[in-house]
Amino acid sequence: MDPELIRNITVYALPVIFGITLHEAAHAYVAKYFGDNTAYAAGRMTMNPLVHIDLFGTIIIPALLYLTTGFVFGYAKPVPIDFSRLRKPKRDMAWVALAGPGANFVMALLWLVMAALLAFFQVQEAFPNEVARAGVLTNLLLFAFNLVPIPPLDGGRVLTSILPNRAAYKFAQIEPYGFFIVLALIWLKLLGFWVIPVMTVANYVLHLIASPLTLLLS
Repeated sequence: MDPELIRNITVYALPVIFGITLHEAAHAYVAKYFGDNTAYAAGRMTMNPLVHIDLFGTIIIPALLYLTTGFVFGYAKPVPIDFSRLRKPKRDMAWVALAGPGANFVMALLWLVMAALLAFFQVQEAFPNEVARAGVLTNLLLFAFNLVPIPPLDGGRVLTSILPNRAAYKFAQIEPYGFFIVLALIWLKLLGFWVIPVMTVANYVLHLIASPLTLLLS
């Protein structure tokens, strides 16, 4: 196996596992907060990554895409949510959807703090520094990707939530085809027109939030 591929897998494994685990657990927690215990009852409100990993979506698809396109796309087991059990289903759907990307933004901030601490303590070993950088990048990518406004991605659910009822109903009808639409956008190299600007803005906000700490440690 290519040594470069092995190195990349080793560096990105921990950020990816934590990123998707926190993302899905956040969906479950916020759904429970707003009245739906479905995910909680199914044992999905947990930080155990084995509960959230999907063999096909988390391992096989990302590996194939990495080898063929260089772009990594994947997903964990969807958290079971009964939107009808939310206190205000149409409104609360947006909060449940935003919880996942929001969790990735927070985790990107934590990895950025770790990178700042490694620099402050002058840790010279390459591996922890590369993992910290990978943690920021991975979670920013998860943040931006999941906000793509195509259902069933989180951005699609947010858009469904804020559209007028009739438009929301029609827009939600594309959900069975959303996965294939996203794959087509990846193959056509069009997804970057959304993901790159969103990541850039999020990265700027991230560094703005972390700036007091980074100034203190400099």
